[in-house]
Amino acid sequence: MYLGVDGGGTKTALALVDADGRLLARHQTRAAHYIASGLDGVREMLNAAVPAVLAEAGVSAVRLEFAFFGLPSYGEDSALLDVLNALPAACVPAGRYRCGNDMVCGWAGSLGGGDGISVVAGTGSICYGEHGGVSARCGGWGEIFSDEGSAYWIACRALNLYSRMSDGRVSRGPLHARINEHFKLAHDLDLCARIYEESGADRARLAQLSKLVYESARSGDQQAAELFREAAEELAALVEATRARLDFGPAEPVPVSYSGGVFGNAGALLLPRFAAALEARGARYELRQPRFPPDIGAALYAARCSGRPLSDAALERLRARE
Repeated sequence: MYLGVDGGGTKTALALVDADGRLLARHQTRAAHYIASGLDGVREMLNAAVPAVLAEAGVSAVRLEFAFFGLPSYGEDSALLDVLNALPAACVPAGRYRCGNDMVCGWAGSLGGGDGISVVAGTGSICYGEHGGVSARCGGWGEIFSDEGSAYWIACRALNLYSRMSDGRVSRGPLHARINEHFKLAHDLDLCARIYEESGADRARLAQLSKLVYESARSGDQQAAELFREAAEELAALVEATRARLDFGPAEPVPVSYSGGVFGNAGALLLPRFAAALEARGARYELRQPRFPPDIGAALYAARCSGRPLSDAALERLRARE
């Protein structure tokens, strides 16, 4: 049996699968971002979540062949690697797990562990790919100066647009009224208090505003829709840079897939724009629907880490049952 843990900035999802392609259990809990939750907070969450998913399947941790823990921001502070690697030590037998960045979960799930590139647009954004045994990462530098195309990025761009509409620097569109209604603003400048004093540094809470932007765009707001076009361009730029680092040949097909809440919640707007942005870049990109969600991808990667990746037949059985 293989355990996959897809940690995220908003939630953490766990999946347990076996070598025959049976999905034995799944579990969902709170975020795993140690910068926001603290190292002790992530450790406590894992110590509760792992036994919960194992209990659902009626098995103990000693039955695990291997586990993979995808953690947000893993690898972005080399001084913390030993600490992060030790976080699951109390809930999984020693030597039977590996920690890594959660971007790997999205890639392994969306492409089934095959060569290609996967871009994540959730609370944050990041891109990861593999080709011929070589791996490459792009983006994911954090919300202050990166995470382009993510839910947080879209929300911040929308708030910036609101401020410009309020000032008269751009024409006032429907998004202005939607934000006023959402925050129950008596005066436009009251938005500052809502964001800086009430939301504070809670990036997951701010990222939820991207859903409001999507609703406005879906109802015909062209200014809001433009934000999704910009997001698609940014995400395509991540893919393009990753492709260059993986040394795909000029005529070689490049499988591309995706995961994350922005694609899940606003795919009807984002995906056509993302496909057009990829096509405009000239490379032979093959945009594919994700084969599996990231939590199952983490379990598949755990099997690969153990040296016993699931067979094609097992993957097909898992896809049929998932």
